[in-house]
Amino acid sequence: MPRRVDYEAIAASYGRRYDDGRAKGRRDAVRQLAADPGVRRAVELGCGTGHWLDVLREAGVQAYGVDLSPGMLREGRAREAPCVCADACAVPFADETFGLAFCVNALHHFGDPAVAIAEAHRVLRVGGRFAVMGGSPHGRRDRWYGFEYFDGVWERDIARIPRWAQVAEWMTRAGFNPPELSVVERTHDPKFGRAVLTDPFLAKGACSQLALLSDDEYARGVERIERAVEAAEARGETARFEADFTIEMLSTRKAAP
Repeated sequence: MPRRVDYEAIAASYGRRYDDGRAKGRRDAVRQLAADPGVRRAVELGCGTGHWLDVLREAGVQAYGVDLSPGMLREGRAREAPCVCADACAVPFADETFGLAFCVNALHHFGDPAVAIAEAHRVLRVGGRFAVMGGSPHGRRDRWYGFEYFDGVWERDIARIPRWAQVAEWMTRAGFNPPELSVVERTHDPKFGRAVLTDPFLAKGACSQLALLSDDEYARGVERIERAVEAAEARGETARFEADFTIEMLSTRKAAP
């Protein structure tokens, strides 16, 4: 059985991943989605702690979030984000309620992504926008030290994250127009020497890739990183740990019947 992230265990710290101003490209993309003519109400599938709902509300959009983790939603309510505890594959809203539906780094967590996409189609009005944002390990464009030092992380990402072509097929099958793929964010943030040990994204609960590891697997990976730092220092060098990421957005509209 595939491993699943225990979001109850990491909910309290998960939202901190955005505290240092990361994800500017995604933030700008959400603002652009909110500026689409006719978007008065929006729903985020897999809203987590409500970070992106705040961006929508700042843009004057009446935003709602759906997430299956009570712990994540408790954090969201602390931010005054209007969230409901529900499965993205069974969204508790009426047909044609929203002008915008979207998800950020969440589609691969849904039990059946194709069903979740069909639900997004159902709750959108005709002409409404649907967007999915995230990274893709396929093609090995991203470079992250986590793939190198933690066993099975890259292989697990390949298995659980669908290719964009597959997501596009699910969209058109659900009744959306042919989607467009665009790059919304590129991050180049290598860590040098011991600075990697204080990288917020090295914390076990900071990203789903590390949260999926057992405690022993995580500890072994951190130990490898520490050994790499020490080995470089012994040679009079500074170890470099890569962190290059690309976030893309696949967006479409609900076609007229």
